[in-house]
Amino acid sequence: MNKKTIVIPALYLALLSAGVTLSAGSARAHCDTLDGPVVQDARIALEKNDVTPVLKWVREKDEAKIRSSFRETVAAAKKGAKAKEAAEHRFFTSLVKVHRAAEGAPFTGLKPAGTVEPAVAAADSALASGSSAELVKIVTDAVAAGIRERFDRVAEAKKHKDESVAAGRKYVAAYVEYTHYVERLHRDAEGHAAHHGGPDGTKAPHGHGDAHASHGH
Repeated sequence: MNKKTIVIPALYLALLSAGVTLSAGSARAHCDTLDGPVVQDARIALEKNDVTPVLKWVREKDEAKIRSSFRETVAAAKKGAKAKEAAEHRFFTSLVKVHRAAEGAPFTGLKPAGTVEPAVAAADSALASGSSAELVKIVTDAVAAGIRERFDRVAEAKKHKDESVAAGRKYVAAYVEYTHYVERLHRDAEGHAAHHGGPDGTKAPHGHGDAHASHGH
């Protein structure tokens, strides 16, 4: 595989695993937001009165459930504005819940619009614009800052590590955090991080076939 094709997802995954700017929970919940891609497609489907745009987000075995929920939503829309709004919210909830289940991820309810993390929003914007420049900057700046912060901490602690047992332990703690952080970034950049499966159970391609053994700290 051409390594250039995995730079963006690899760096984004590095953020997830290393905790640079995103918590894993917030990133995984991207599709739970009212302005996320799943709900956006659901709105399009309702506008067109065609369920097709949302079917890609669910497994084939879940299609019948989503089709049924869609029909109920369309029918409810004819009963007035309040009924339409309530029915649409139920449809969004059902769709996202089914999608999350296919990923093997928990569903804790729909999140308000505007709660998507900056890096995730930038990833979507990059796809929409056809340019990855801003996304690359956001992610690489965060990774660089994370490395520098941990390097400076361990380098300072190293100067005093032999002064006392307490100072030595402080150095070890900083060293372990520093090396584990860099290791996670490097492993993810090489494509060894786990990917969520798609609605059909497929996995995103990795850069290499096998993961390396983890660092022994």
